[in-house]
Amino acid sequence: MAKRATAKAAPAPTFASERAEREYWETHDAGGVVDWASARRVVFPNLKASTETILLRLRTALLADLKVLANKRDVPYQSLLKVYLAERVTSETTGNTRSNKALQPTSRTRRRTARG
Repeated sequence: MAKRATAKAAPAPTFASERAEREYWETHDAGGVVDWASARRVVFPNLKASTETILLRLRTALLADLKVLANKRDVPYQSLLKVYLAERVTSETTGNTRSNKALQPTSRTRRRTARG
């Protein structure tokens, strides 16, 4: 049985900025640069999840509409919901609401803040 020849990995190119490196690797394959034979497994024992599981109750019709929108975009509906929430939270916190229909405080909240 013939032994397979192993090619030496080419040296990795150098980049002027992280952006230049990102653009390079979006269009190039790392197969000729990375020597996977000498790769080591890295374990992060103290790594904690950056997400938290929650329970969220939605109207059935709203969930169905969300699933239809997600299906049109070919993404999971949970991912689409996270994108929508992130966009709305960003717009609310930066004051860049796209419409005048920004959420207003409820009457209960207004009374509580009025009393102090």
